[in-house]
Amino acid sequence: MAVKKYAFIIEKLPYKSETSRLALTHAIASQTVEIHLEEGESVEPVIAFVGDGVLNCLKDQKALDMYGVTSQEMHIKNALLLDLKVLVCKEDLEKYGLTEDDIIMDAEEIGGEVTTEIVPFSEIMNVIETADQVLFF
Repeated sequence: MAVKKYAFIIEKLPYKSETSRLALTHAIASQTVEIHLEEGESVEPVIAFVGDGVLNCLKDQKALDMYGVTSQEMHIKNALLLDLKVLVCKEDLEKYGLTEDDIIMDAEEIGGEVTTEIVPFSEIMNVIETADQVLFF
């Protein structure tokens, strides 16, 4: 079985740009390509938040109230609902003084079973090194 590994690396802030939202949208949409794959092939996307990108993961975003658009929070929860692997860089969370309690860790309220993983940067580098395609946002 051939598995194509895609790493979506999000390092941009969630504000004033669609970059982070596009990364999540592409990662979620990657699950629909299976209709174009050969028998036994699959796609394995991994979303990793690094640097300023960890701020995309903050809980209780008010994007709908403030800007009339859905928040990154809902996008991340949709990714978790689809069982996508979501990684957040431990060192960058610490840099901003954030903890597990400050970020989106699960999507239980909409039926998600997968949780966000807080990992060291070395693990994210391993994902990058083993991916067939790396996309930076």
